[in-house]
Amino acid sequence: MDSAGLSPRQLALRVGVSGKTVERWVSDSELIPHARNREDACKALGVDEEMLWPKAVKDRIKTGGDREIIRSYPYRSSCPSSVWGELVASAEREVFFAGYTNYFLWIDQPAFATTLRQKLDSGCRVRFLLGDPDGEVTRNRESVEEVALTVSTRIRITLENLEKLGAHEGLETRFSAASDAVNHVSLSVFRFDDDALVTPHLARLVGHDSPLLHLRRHAEGGMFDRFAEHAEELWSRGTPQRQTIA
Repeated sequence: MDSAGLSPRQLALRVGVSGKTVERWVSDSELIPHARNREDACKALGVDEEMLWPKAVKDRIKTGGDREIIRSYPYRSSCPSSVWGELVASAEREVFFAGYTNYFLWIDQPAFATTLRQKLDSGCRVRFLLGDPDGEVTRNRESVEEVALTVSTRIRITLENLEKLGAHEGLETRFSAASDAVNHVSLSVFRFDDDALVTPHLARLVGHDSPLLHLRRHAEGGMFDRFAEHAEELWSRGTPQRQTIA
């Protein structure tokens, strides 16, 4: 503050807090202001945050398994559709949609069928793992959700769009096995090469109201690998569905 020629009161005015708050920052080295206040204070003083609050910077640096969590969202619907689009567009080897219905992709992503064709033409593998629309778990889930757009209808929307997409080398669709359906309906895994979006489904909530994690693979056996292995195991026991040429 001396170097910047600012008193506690003047800095407080720049940051939008009280003078006493700034005095507490100075007197208590363990006190860490809110992120926005830290940013504004650093701009006013012309210094880096690490100089004033090194602990805050250190706490933001992820180590171990935490490095694989890119971002978390309290609702799947709060994850921007552009994130999904960018992940699909950037995938070169593998796109794996292991949601129970996957129907929202056709609604939220512009020209989704065209994007998938481009992926397939470039040699990217595209897989859809779906719940059985006539399965017992599907019927039970419908009674739990009690929404107009039923689970079986949402699955059939995906099947209809895949039928329109037609048969392509590299495009595969399976229904999860009856023995795996409960596990499948409870957890959706969407993989794009070394990125994944994971949604654990909560109680009566439909997918867009459940939380979502964006993961990126950093090391063997991390969170990404564990969710990817879960989806692969369900896939290995699934029933292949044939796409006919539209």
